[in-house]
Amino acid sequence: MVAPARSPDEHEAEGEDVPAFDPLEFAQVEVELHAEEEFAPARPDCLEETAAFFSEDGPLKHAGDFGGHPYEPRPQQAVMANKIAAAFESGHNLCIEAPTGVGKSFAYLIPAIYASLSMKKPVLVTTETLNLQEQLVYKDLPLLAKLLNLNLKYVLAKGRGNYICKRRLLLARGGHRDEFLPSREMLTEVERLADWADRTEDGSRYDIDFPLDNELWSCVCSEAANCSGPACRHFRSCFYWKARREWENADIVVANHALFFVDLKIRALEQLETSPLPNYGAVVFDEAHTLEDSAAQHLGFSLRSGALRHFLNRLYNPATGKGLLLRAGESSLLLRSTIAKVQEAATGYFEQFLEAVANRSDSVLRIVSPGKFTDNLSEQLGTVAKLLRDYIAEQEDADFRTELQSLHERCLAFQEEIAGFTQMAWEEHVYWAEGRAPTPARGAMVELDAAPLNVAALLHNILFNGKKSVILTSATLAVNGSLDYFFNRVGFANGSGIVLDSPFDYAKQVRLYLPRSMPLPGDENYYGSVCDEIIRFLKFTNGHAFVLFTSYGMLRTCAEELQDEIRELGLNLLVHGGELSRTALLQEFKTSAVPSVLFGATSFWTGVDVPGDALSNVMITKLPFAVPSHPLTEARLERIRQDGGEPFRDYSIPDAVLKFRQGIGRLIRSKTDQGIIVVLDRRIVTKAYGARFLDSIPPCPVEYF
Repeated sequence: MVAPARSPDEHEAEGEDVPAFDPLEFAQVEVELHAEEEFAPARPDCLEETAAFFSEDGPLKHAGDFGGHPYEPRPQQAVMANKIAAAFESGHNLCIEAPTGVGKSFAYLIPAIYASLSMKKPVLVTTETLNLQEQLVYKDLPLLAKLLNLNLKYVLAKGRGNYICKRRLLLARGGHRDEFLPSREMLTEVERLADWADRTEDGSRYDIDFPLDNELWSCVCSEAANCSGPACRHFRSCFYWKARREWENADIVVANHALFFVDLKIRALEQLETSPLPNYGAVVFDEAHTLEDSAAQHLGFSLRSGALRHFLNRLYNPATGKGLLLRAGESSLLLRSTIAKVQEAATGYFEQFLEAVANRSDSVLRIVSPGKFTDNLSEQLGTVAKLLRDYIAEQEDADFRTELQSLHERCLAFQEEIAGFTQMAWEEHVYWAEGRAPTPARGAMVELDAAPLNVAALLHNILFNGKKSVILTSATLAVNGSLDYFFNRVGFANGSGIVLDSPFDYAKQVRLYLPRSMPLPGDENYYGSVCDEIIRFLKFTNGHAFVLFTSYGMLRTCAEELQDEIRELGLNLLVHGGELSRTALLQEFKTSAVPSVLFGATSFWTGVDVPGDALSNVMITKLPFAVPSHPLTEARLERIRQDGGEPFRDYSIPDAVLKFRQGIGRLIRSKTDQGIIVVLDRRIVTKAYGARFLDSIPPCPVEYF
């Protein structure tokens, strides 16, 4: 059995339906596919033009005239740009660590622009965060177009699920609305959405300036399974296909990692006509420190119980009497009664996983052998698919039939996914279940995951095969100055690596505080000491602090303990995991009239940029070792041990060092920033491996407490 990709409902952010694939076959097919592609590297003057741009008399010196930062020579930036241009010319891969302040976006965009014009193909730039994508498209690329005096074409590529479908919108407004919409209360919202669709030029959800129900959007957004392409009467005015045509003609296409891997899967299956991205000539992978985990996530499988419930309710919801199967007739009646039974079977199927994780502190269970859980569901979904196929044949309305056909395909996908997961049918995968008990506000949630274990071998074959230049860059890729650990984890090949120096003077800008007398993590007095030191150092800098935690549990405990005392100091306490989103927390931290303190978990260790006076204190509460009991981490450690390695030395320490570097990297974002870094974990001083953490950061004055 082949390993299915995530169901379409799981790709809401990317908005792409993804076909099934077997990772082992996938790797081989991709090699053969690329072997047949005609590869044309950039012409030799790409490097010459790039070098000229970053020279003292180059266009960059006029950046201040067009609203950019005043020109400031950065030797590291020029080195990076020239290395990338050379890689494009030779067709080789390049991995480059570019510390904060180097100006890496210009350093890869300039050679990417010249390479694209040379190859007459887009260069793809993929990033992890939306903030960086928007910076590239709305700030950096417009400025570079002015500096180069070019009619530069650049686009932000979004998955099709981000675009409204005019055909489906008409279904929601027309004679099928009672069947099509989950509730009549949505009719007013539909009309508001239709008015927006008449006015918008973009047609994507990003352009909507009013609150919109997610369930309604899922009914009217573009989907691959029910898109008839040129045969659709709305094709010429379709927002998604208009965007696709712009992507095909662009010089630079900016996308996210998720969409990149979705596209990679589809190309590997030789379904090029449905690949979401254009035929690009090279790729720049920014924020590449997430490459291994992004690949494991998006080349793997994930199914949420809510996605299946939503699918079944679209057909028929017994609780509300709504759905697409409300027409009179025996076939419709039989389908509704069958789906009601499947709803019960689905509840039972997911409940067995929920019960299995109920007594686990992390609510996560690794599944190591088939047979532990019963599949009472996939066969019944097969029955629904058969009945639905017959029902579709009875329908006369082509648009309504298309909608049902897409749900039929989805039903077959769910059937295959559930059977495959329960049987653990996909080799070289790590399987686990995660659950959340029901609350008054939300129902129970179960997520089933299977991730490829040997990501390095997979990426070695499908990404670094030497047919298109791949540039990897991030501020944190090296461990103690070496890229070897990163190369081994991601399977990097057919190229070289370089680690650039930081342009900042850490010896003058940073002071590091390390503990000598604090209790070790795990000691009963550890939390109390952490709280005491947090308050002491908050007083020292009058707030302006990030306090970074490795777990939400410790974060919440410390926040509850310290909230009154922090507010008595006149500081604004912001707590990650509460009502405010990550973006809203960051905005409040930057703009608050009162000095702020932000307690942040994992996502605040990276991808957060707060230059200036708002942040002058970063506290690391605990060294960021991955939880060894998490199924994916546990399996990776087992694989290293089986291969004769030492898991703690070869994985846990270097992985934690990279995360540590990412955390402290939040502090200094410009040459004028100053502040302190406080580590509240005594192991950095008392353990031999502590030196690997300290050696990974630029030298700076140290004080002990």
